[in-house]
Amino acid sequence: MSRVSKIQSKLGEQGIDALLISSEYNRRYVSNFTGTAGACLITKEEAFFVTDFRYVDQATEQATDFEIAQHKNGLFEKVAELIEQAQVKTLGFEKHHVTFDTYETMQEAFDAELKPIGRFIESFREVKDAEELATIRKAVEIAEKGFEHILDYIEEGMTEIEVANELDFYMRSLGASGVSFETIVASGERSAMPHGVASDKKIEQGDMITIDFGCYYNGYVSDMTRTIALGDPGEELKKIHQIVLEANLKVDEAICAGMTGAELDKIARDYIAENGYGDNFGHSLGHGIGLEIHEGPALHQKNNEPLKVGNVVTNEPGIYVSGLGGVRIEDDIIITEDGHETINRTSKELIII
Repeated sequence: MSRVSKIQSKLGEQGIDALLISSEYNRRYVSNFTGTAGACLITKEEAFFVTDFRYVDQATEQATDFEIAQHKNGLFEKVAELIEQAQVKTLGFEKHHVTFDTYETMQEAFDAELKPIGRFIESFREVKDAEELATIRKAVEIAEKGFEHILDYIEEGMTEIEVANELDFYMRSLGASGVSFETIVASGERSAMPHGVASDKKIEQGDMITIDFGCYYNGYVSDMTRTIALGDPGEELKKIHQIVLEANLKVDEAICAGMTGAELDKIARDYIAENGYGDNFGHSLGHGIGLEIHEGPALHQKNNEPLKVGNVVTNEPGIYVSGLGGVRIEDDIIITEDGHETINRTSKELIII
């Protein structure tokens, strides 16, 4: 069943006759359209992709499950025409993406009741199909090759930004279209900053270096973290690295369909707390990845929804000690029928260069 057909089969459950999708990632998911302007109007019987003359040919090529509708006097004017044509009485819209200003404009333009819809499309996106999984695996492969390259590149006296730029450019040379997010290279005391994006700080002997990065490949992301050291970082940081590694491995042993985000988060959090660093693990265990770097399902203390086959999530426990440094280790994991597949193959042991 196509994505459009799956959505059409669920419109009645949402209490709507049609759904208007205008957000970038949801639009791409349902239509395969990679351009920057357009909207999907899906009714129970039809599917329209509305765009302007710049993207008609591209939409025709990519959005093959849709009838292409070109607008000449404004997107909402064309949508209004299609709504009237399809006799839509109740129109759903993406409440997490539509601004109040846009909502007011739609109220004026459409002769239909507007109904805010929650993360309806996002719920479909959480379960990846075989093609999506293959694309994510390729994105992870590129990231891992980037990490292997950067191990031979880092030298004392380089700045964090130099390292980040080299990693970013190298991943692009392997086919990445861009980075998943601003690459984090945090060294020395800065490694205690969970989101310490690369700075002008020079890397010194004895620094622990946290590198959190990923790339986009064919629209899908990878997200991995490894913490290495330039020379001996000292006994406490080596101890912290081992605790984080063991927490990561404990989650890796347990993760499967049916486990909840809260249960998995607790495994890592309890282990880190038992070893005396409970107050130094301040973020959630992980999150889903796909078209976006952060999407469902979330692995945190409040998520009691069970994981499903086809989910792709991160496993990223960490310990951060101000004035000393920190460690995070992160993998990307596919939930499978048999349990799970940890996509990453790069060693998680402490590498001292």
